[in-house]
Amino acid sequence: MTAMKKLSHVNNEGHVQMVDVTTKAKTIRKARAQGIVKMDKQTLKLIEKGQIAKGNVLTTAKIAGIMAAKKTGELIPLCHPLEITGIDINLNIDHKNSRIVIEAQVQIAGKTGVEMEALIAVSIAALTIYDMCKAVNKKITIGDIMLLEKSGGKSGTFIRETPITKAKRIT
Repeated sequence: MTAMKKLSHVNNEGHVQMVDVTTKAKTIRKARAQGIVKMDKQTLKLIEKGQIAKGNVLTTAKIAGIMAAKKTGELIPLCHPLEITGIDINLNIDHKNSRIVIEAQVQIAGKTGVEMEALIAVSIAALTIYDMCKAVNKKITIGDIMLLEKSGGKSGTFIRETPITKAKRIT
């Protein structure tokens, strides 16, 4: 039987703690996450044509995702506030499946990873799409929010083996 990994945010007494990264070395760390916003074809057409009353949905969602990633340390109780060095958010319309695929990549030269920042960016971008479109379609669904890939740090590289990650990996 293999030993279980210890949770980093729990101390020896079983109490929550913020991980002390004081002595960790700075390394280049990257994370890529994805989320899906599914809707009817009519709503997707309105987004594409710029006919949603609140404005440009995709640009607003991208800005919201970037802003959220920078605030992750304020939103998730045990996350460190980070000086993010790069954020890239892509929103791709998938006509065949009537959805928007959101992908966020975040990077830093730091002492802790940016997985939560990438996941927050995707989540808030998705919620922004919902908020901007809810007047025309309240049945929009948000799902499949997941970490696709991370690199850097002591735990090394993680790659979720899906067709999406095989086509476009961070380096």
